[in-house]
Amino acid sequence: MRLTLLGTGDAVGTPKIGCSCPRCIYAREKGVSRTRTSLLLETGGHHLMIDTSPDTRCQLLRAESPVIDGVIWTHGHYDHYAGYGEFYRVQPPPPVYAVPAVLSYCSQFFTFLSFDKHPVQPYVPFDLFGSTFTFLAVNHPSVPTYGLRIESEGKVIGYTADTRADIPMESRTLLEDLDLLFIDAIVPPEIHLNKHMNYEEACSLAHSLGARSFYCVHLSHLIDWDLPCLGRDMDHWDW
Repeated sequence: MRLTLLGTGDAVGTPKIGCSCPRCIYAREKGVSRTRTSLLLETGGHHLMIDTSPDTRCQLLRAESPVIDGVIWTHGHYDHYAGYGEFYRVQPPPPVYAVPAVLSYCSQFFTFLSFDKHPVQPYVPFDLFGSTFTFLAVNHPSVPTYGLRIESEGKVIGYTADTRADIPMESRTLLEDLDLLFIDAIVPPEIHLNKHMNYEEACSLAHSLGARSFYCVHLSHLIDWDLPCLGRDMDHWDW
């Protein structure tokens, strides 16, 4: 199994267009970036994308152009599904798995594509390519948003790209004692938002859940490049 962080940025990415903050200047000078957050899972000879960001085309090119066998959508914000249109005339559009309300909302923007849609209820595990996935509700007002518990080849991974810290207890239970956790940390500690966690809140939640390893994702251009536990585009883990 291989996990690859295709992207680690928030909705606008880093560098932000037209921005002259120190983080964006550094990104342009060093040729680094945070494309919008998505995750690639390779297992059993198959490739699965978790969220299809607007940067899907460049992300898949950097990942050596794998054929994608399935897609999971976590919620209906454009930076998590809009890139699905990049499959047009590239490969057969892969089947999509999502909670019914999310699947219905996102699918309406891709009427030019014919693809299989698989509604999945929260907290009901489903098997795909030899791995087991469970959607778990998180708290990201004002749209229905879900994290994932992934069980694959003896490892358990959690993914919560957009959420506040106050997630439902049933979801917390599914995120406890993970081998690896990806967690939303959009802004530095001095900023507090209603829809996301800051870096300090994310690290605190990860420690309270007992994750053996965790990486912050969905990072804005306000996050410094040298903080500990930050995910970086194209980081990968092999098991």
